[in-house]
Amino acid sequence: MLAYLARRIAYGLLVLVGINLVTFLLFFQVNTPDDMARLQLGGKRVTPDAIAKWKAERGYDRPLYVNPQAQGLRQLTDTVFFDSSARMFAFDFGPADSGRNIASEIRRRAWPSLALALPVFIVGLGVSITLALGLAFFRGTYLDFWGSVICVAMMSISSLFFIVAGQFVFARLLQLVPVSGFDVGPDAWRFLLLPVAISIVARLGGETRFNRTLFLEEINKDYVRTARAKGLSEPAVLFGHVLRNALIPILSSSVAVIPLLFMGSLITESFFSIPGLGSYLIEAIAAQDFAVVRAMVFIGSVLYILGLILTDLSYSWADPRIRLQ
Repeated sequence: MLAYLARRIAYGLLVLVGINLVTFLLFFQVNTPDDMARLQLGGKRVTPDAIAKWKAERGYDRPLYVNPQAQGLRQLTDTVFFDSSARMFAFDFGPADSGRNIASEIRRRAWPSLALALPVFIVGLGVSITLALGLAFFRGTYLDFWGSVICVAMMSISSLFFIVAGQFVFARLLQLVPVSGFDVGPDAWRFLLLPVAISIVARLGGETRFNRTLFLEEINKDYVRTARAKGLSEPAVLFGHVLRNALIPILSSSVAVIPLLFMGSLITESFFSIPGLGSYLIEAIAAQDFAVVRAMVFIGSVLYILGLILTDLSYSWADPRIRLQ
């Protein structure tokens, strides 16, 4: 187990190094520091002195990879690459191009993103599994047929429609919840109730249909017929045998959601004005703040790699036959 974890972590570090290099090349070779300065300062009429001052304030006036004017190890550390990319491995993101500290902004905005994404992940997964088990239990009936039709219809509707319709009906017409905004106090649930519900509904059709397909595949296997022959009831077969054996593909599909627990939902946070990491990334892209974008790409990559490792560990929990070597 420990050898497997060490090997996966080593592979993950190599992947992070590759992502870091590609990100740096995209931002500093395609867009030079001079281009970034012009975007931040206001276009083509910016003077060379203003560009030089902007670069000096942010350390972009140094060489990209090797500094021949420095001595010893500082030839590599006193460079734009080390300050902008290498330090990220110590989670030192430095200042944004706008001047604010990136790490403090991430810490401040991580909690609203978690408050939104964690209920969506847990409740959404539980509801989709429960509905899929219900459709599998009533397989071949009108309930299963119309349930599948509704799932396909929900998959065909854009999440933007659910957001706009939910805001119009529940916030403007019925005035049950605020249209947008966020509060860190006891009233936070009033601002989170609608975006959480809409996020769950928007992804419910696809997840329910996917889980239903997994359960139907398991139902026709020999071990299920053996369990029925032993006299087990259908609910006991579904929850005690079918669900457990279908957990591995369900866990695999849940990996892609793990980064969203911390990174936030770009669309939902933007429409509901939730000051999370998703809206932070949107604001950085709109303001051409490349330092923030690079930091968010790095954090998303770290979280995705950790999600893959946790998924492998959960495999051995879901299926004792799996050994991590």
